[in-house]
Amino acid sequence: MKMSGARLLWEALIREGVEVVFGYPGGAIMPVYDAMLDYPVKHVLTRHEQAAGHAADGYARALRHRRKVGVAMATSGPGATNLTTAIATARMDSSPVVFITGQVSASLLGSDAFQETDITGITLPITKHNYLVTRAEDIPRVVREAFHIARTGRPGPVVIDLCKNAQIEEAEWSWPERVDLPGYHPPEKADPQDLERAARLIAEAERPVILAGQGVLMSGAMEELRQLAEKLQAPVAMTLLGLGVLPASHPLSLGMMGMHGEYYTNMAIQHADLLIALGMRFDDRVTGKLETYAPHAKVIHVEIDPAEIHKNVRADVALLGDLKAVLQDLIPLVEPKQPEDWWDQIESWKADTRRRDILYRNQPGPLRAAQAIHDLWKATAGQEVIIATGVGQHQMWTAQYYKLEQPYRLITSGGLGTMGFGLPAGIGAWFAHPEKEVWVIEGDGGFQMTQAELATAVQEGANVKVVIVNNNYLGMVRQWQELFYEKRYSAVLMHNPDFVQLAKAYGIPAMRVTERGQIPQAVAFAREHPGPVVLEFVVEQEEHVFPMVPSGVSLHEMIRRPAGEVVSR
Repeated sequence: MKMSGARLLWEALIREGVEVVFGYPGGAIMPVYDAMLDYPVKHVLTRHEQAAGHAADGYARALRHRRKVGVAMATSGPGATNLTTAIATARMDSSPVVFITGQVSASLLGSDAFQETDITGITLPITKHNYLVTRAEDIPRVVREAFHIARTGRPGPVVIDLCKNAQIEEAEWSWPERVDLPGYHPPEKADPQDLERAARLIAEAERPVILAGQGVLMSGAMEELRQLAEKLQAPVAMTLLGLGVLPASHPLSLGMMGMHGEYYTNMAIQHADLLIALGMRFDDRVTGKLETYAPHAKVIHVEIDPAEIHKNVRADVALLGDLKAVLQDLIPLVEPKQPEDWWDQIESWKADTRRRDILYRNQPGPLRAAQAIHDLWKATAGQEVIIATGVGQHQMWTAQYYKLEQPYRLITSGGLGTMGFGLPAGIGAWFAHPEKEVWVIEGDGGFQMTQAELATAVQEGANVKVVIVNNNYLGMVRQWQELFYEKRYSAVLMHNPDFVQLAKAYGIPAMRVTERGQIPQAVAFAREHPGPVVLEFVVEQEEHVFPMVPSGVSLHEMIRRPAGEVVSR
C-alpha cells in the first residue's frame, strides 16, 4: 500500500511503540505534523526546541528499565540548531533519544535555501549516528535502524533529517523485521578467560571498592551489583548518574564519589588495592588528578563500549559486554570475603565526616541550601517521587542530601552539565510516569534558561513541583571565583524577578520559603494542588558545596567541610 513519507514516518513510529513526542512545528516539517493528526500519538508542544529535546531525554531516562526511546521533533534551520544542546546532553549521558528534523527539499540542498542548515554535519560529533533522508521509501528502514541504534549497546541519540520532498512523496510501506548493520555488533558476554583473570584479582584483593556508574541502571543490573557487593563485603561508590543503583541506606553504600563526593568515599578509592568499575567512564570529575588516582589499585573495568577501555584509566582486566550478563557470569567465580580491617578504616573516615556534616547542616542563621534539600528529602522520602535537577550547586546538594533508596529516581545532566535541564526533563519524566510526583530542583540561574516551560506544564496539567534554590548568584561560578580568584566576582550576580509572581502569571500556585521551619508547610502546600507548583527557597547567598576537589588536584586533597563543635541540632 502506498502512502506519503509523512505517513510512513508515523506508521514506523507506532511500530516502535512511540506514545509521546515532544516538539515544535515549522515549515520544513509541516507535512509530518499534518499527518500526525491521524495517529494515536500524544504531541507535547514545548516553548523551545531545546526544551523538547530535554523533555524527550527526561522521558527516556525515566523509562530506562523498559528501554524506551524518547522522541523530539523540530523544523529545519533554527529549529534543528536549537536541538543541538539537547542532542549533546543525550550523547554525553548515553540517553536513547531519536531527534527528527525537517529539511528543505533534496533539490535545494546546498543552495542556502530559506532555513536550510546542514544539521547532520553539525551533529556528527554529538550523535551516535545520523541520517539524511531524501526519499520517502527509505523512511521505514531508517526509523527501524535509528531506534535500534539508539537503544542497544551503549545508548545514545540519533538524528533523522527528513527532506520535505521525502515527507510529501508516496512510497510502498515496507517494514524490516530484523536489523543487521555491518560493523555494529555491541558485545554481550565477556571472554571466559578475562572473567577468570578478574576473579583472581578479586581473590587477591584486601581493600576492594566497587565503582558503580549509570551502566548499572541501563543494563538493569542492580540486583547483580548488590549480590557482588554483599558477597565481597565491598563498599560501593557511585557516580552522579549512578546514584540509586544501591539504596543509600544500604550498609555497603558510600554514596557519590569524585569532585563533590564524601571524604570517606574518595579516601576509600585512594587507599583501595582493587577497583571494580561497572558501567562508568572515569570522567575527570570522578578521578581528579589522573596521575595520583587510586595509586595502589588494580582495575577491573566492565563496559559495553570498547572506546572507554583504557581511555582515561588503564584497566588490568577489561570485561567487554552487557553489564548484567557479565556480572551473572562473574559472581559464581568469586569467593566470599570479610575485609574487616578495611571496613574499620572506612568507618573511621565516616565518623569524622558525619560530625562535620551535622555542623554544616545545622548552622543557625539564614536558610542554607543543604538544609533545604535535606529537609525536602525528609518530607518526601518513601513516596513515589522522581527528582529532576538542573546543573550547579543545587545539583550537587541534591546528590549529597537527597538520599535515593530506589533506582531510576534521579534525572540530571552529568557529562555536559546543561543548565536549564531540570524543568523540561521533569516534564518529560512526568509523561513517562504520570502516576508519580515529580520534583524539579533548579537554581535561579538555570531555571530562567527554560522557565517558559512552565507554560508547557500548565498546558499539560503536569504534576511537577518546581523548587527554585535562589541565592541571587550563579552559585557554582561564584564559589570558584571566591575560592580561586580572590573573590573577584565577575558576571555572577543575578537580578532576579519575583518568582512567586512570575509563577502566578502562568496561573501556577507558588510560595516563598525563607526559614527552615517553613519547608514541611511548603511541601504540604505543593501537594494540595494536583498540577504544577513553584516553591522559591531563598537561601544563604555565599554558601559553598563541600567537600570539593579543585580541578587538577588529587581526590585525597579535597577541601572539606569546616571542622568544629556542633552548635545546634
